[in-house]
Amino acid sequence: MTTRVLAAGDHFVQNRLFIDALRREVPGEVEIRELTLPWPVVPFGRVGEVDEASDVEEELIGALRGVEVCVTQMAPLTQRVLDACPDLKLFCVSRGGPVNANLEAATKAGVTVTFAPGRNAVATAEHTLALLLAATRRVPQTHADLAAGVWRGDYYTYDNVGPELEGSTVGLVGYGAIGSRVARMLEGFGAEVLVYDPYVKISGQVELEELLARSRFLSLHARATPENAGMIGAAQIAAMPPGSVIVNCARGSLLDYDALCDALDSGHLFGAAVDVFPEEPIPAGSRLLRTPNLVMTPHLAGASKETAMKAAAIVARDVARYVRGERPEHVANPALIP
Repeated sequence: MTTRVLAAGDHFVQNRLFIDALRREVPGEVEIRELTLPWPVVPFGRVGEVDEASDVEEELIGALRGVEVCVTQMAPLTQRVLDACPDLKLFCVSRGGPVNANLEAATKAGVTVTFAPGRNAVATAEHTLALLLAATRRVPQTHADLAAGVWRGDYYTYDNVGPELEGSTVGLVGYGAIGSRVARMLEGFGAEVLVYDPYVKISGQVELEELLARSRFLSLHARATPENAGMIGAAQIAAMPPGSVIVNCARGSLLDYDALCDALDSGHLFGAAVDVFPEEPIPAGSRLLRTPNLVMTPHLAGASKETAMKAAAIVARDVARYVRGERPEHVANPALIP
């Protein structure tokens, strides 16, 4: 029996990666259609009732006619798409969370939604360390000066140099697939690692107040929820030792960016580095663009060739389970499947 699949890839998790993984993993005959989405050349946004999706509802509806399975990263699974595509039974999102899928509507429509946890854990953990070191060693600033023909010896003055990781205390907020990897990397540097995560029980776990008071470095790795929005604000930053460094490669909603800029302007923080923002892309005229000692990257911590390949492989294996009549491993709406 032929399984009809739509590969709705983009310029990161490309269709060729989906197709190679599907051919490798899925038993039987597979008929694959392709739709290429514009992300990341065109930023994602809110589409209908879902977040962080490419605005391609019309194109997706056309491509899904008669299709049972869709594998994608950024396609929007909205009520409109579900109403127009009654043949769809499995929607596989190759991301750590299916924020671009209306899970309630999918469940009512009988569409199983899967996702790809841990796909970018290694890349994000490595990027976190890169940003931490870049902010502490003033890498972007010194490079920019040298590229402009300026040799600044004052970077070597005592007040302008940062702390070493070895012997320092680093606080991690969140200890999932990414946070736990960052902890192992930091231990290799000789740092003391403290963890705050109410969902796990490990040694080195402390309350947030103690973690902030003791940590010279703070790195955020929690998944965004309504409960933890703005969890690191002015009071929390003020509780950290003077000359500290904050890194955020998780979600912009976890951190009060005005408070971060205030602490950098005042010199309370030695530096900060962020890969995620309250609004993406950053608006022209944003205060972030003129705040000193702030290192920024455009939400690409999880970007590596391995991340894209892992993402395609994870969803392809769940398609294979579905075709064999088994329960997919990473189901986002488990109430649908016994």
